[in-house]
Amino acid sequence: MKPDGGMIRGDFHMHTEFSTDSEASVRSMLDSAVERGLLTVCVTDHLDKDYPPDEELGPDPFQLELDRYFDMLTGLREEYRGELDIRIGVELGMQPHLGAVYEELVANYPFDFVIGSLHLIHGMDPYYGRIFEGRSDQEVYREAFRETLDCLDRIHSFDVLGHLDYVVRYGRHQALEYSYRKFADEIDEILRPLIRQGRGLEMNMGGLKYGLGFANPHPDVLKRYRELGGEIVTIGSDAHRPEHIAYDFEQAGDILKMCGFRYYAEFSQRKPDFRPIP
Repeated sequence: MKPDGGMIRGDFHMHTEFSTDSEASVRSMLDSAVERGLLTVCVTDHLDKDYPPDEELGPDPFQLELDRYFDMLTGLREEYRGELDIRIGVELGMQPHLGAVYEELVANYPFDFVIGSLHLIHGMDPYYGRIFEGRSDQEVYREAFRETLDCLDRIHSFDVLGHLDYVVRYGRHQALEYSYRKFADEIDEILRPLIRQGRGLEMNMGGLKYGLGFANPHPDVLKRYRELGGEIVTIGSDAHRPEHIAYDFEQAGDILKMCGFRYYAEFSQRKPDFRPIP
């Protein structure tokens, strides 16, 4: 299905068989991107150092065979040249103690784009729900934002902060206990150093896929980022299957415009390229 003329054509967050939580071949994701009419994609498979062992996921999940990853994607980049511009990225799972580890890793590989994302709150992934046991959603959300801020103080080897309010996807009541206003102090503390350090914010369309009614982060957070002087916003589907490539991208541009943006960013060689929102 080809897009209409107003759809953003660059998807900068997607996962393949290189990620523990995806079974999609790289080629199937790229072919889906071509079918959707995209011009640029960035494959951003998971690398979560020190993710806890899991009965279902295995003893060392969310690791990434970087040499094989680069070999495959570099070859496919040539194969698809003229049809699809392929960038090579990674999504780093942030924990406060991993700053030096990620600094060295990112320095050793020629990534086009690095997402820094919080998937674990004191070692627990909200996806599994255990962190919500005996606690309110609001309490866990606040803890997630504080953990994010701790990570930002210690980790600097990334270009944009991924799905800032990821935790809300998995709350018992999702957005019923969440708004920018409720967590303004914590969220502003996150946004200000991002802007000061020249790092961006991702608009992750997965929030719509998960039934939140908004992309991650909430439009009010994107508006606040812009009010504070933030300019770098990338757009990603967070697709783990071919059918989710460019998920709801038809409305992505309208959301950004509503939040005060005139441009979005695509990355190459760790540098943003600003493109007008169609």
